[in-house]
Amino acid sequence: MGAAANNHEEESSPFLPAAAVSAAVPADEKPPQAPAPAQEATRFYADGVPVVMGEPVAAHAIPRESWNSGILSCLGRNDEFCSSDLEVCLLGSVAPCVLYGSNVERLAAGQTTFANSCLPYTGLFMLGNSLFGWNCLAPWFSHPTRTAIRRRYNLEGSFEAFTRQCGCQVEDEERLEHLEVACDLATHYLCHPCALCQEGRELRRRVPHPGFNNGRSVFVMMPPVEQTMGRGM
Repeated sequence: MGAAANNHEEESSPFLPAAAVSAAVPADEKPPQAPAPAQEATRFYADGVPVVMGEPVAAHAIPRESWNSGILSCLGRNDEFCSSDLEVCLLGSVAPCVLYGSNVERLAAGQTTFANSCLPYTGLFMLGNSLFGWNCLAPWFSHPTRTAIRRRYNLEGSFEAFTRQCGCQVEDEERLEHLEVACDLATHYLCHPCALCQEGRELRRRVPHPGFNNGRSVFVMMPPVEQTMGRGM
């Protein structure tokens, strides 16, 4: 009873410090540690795939799309973009620097300008033809644009299309992407004008020209209503 009373007095007295009660913990016992996060394989997803808690929703179930036109479809698909496809074909044959600058301007709207892409391409085009007799430097400069288009719109690459026709498949996404980048470079070196034209047709069907409205709202002013003067009653 006396000990209980003393404890009660200590608890009720506001001037005494609270008694520190510490549980005895063995020296050799260590606190539990959180398990190390498991390492996941690198995956490449297209832009626009919804992400929840850091992981795309059913990204593995989203099939890659085909290009809107083949690489040898010089005049496109004879649809509502036939005039644009004809322009792309002429630019790719006569002025590939202009077509490349237009493609990059559409792909990276607001981030770069036409001149920043067209002028370096023109310099490499002239340097390659002057030193080596053929356009061997500009394809090395322009092939990353093809890779960027594939990734943004989840398009099927050349290597994946070839393996699909052969009935085989590469499961490792990182290895597949490295092979696709190599195929993009090979496509630009072997069929450079055709590759530029295919990319131009794809972008013109998906992205409007940044000069059209420039993403800003337009305020339309209505003409004033005609007023007539009438005689008073």
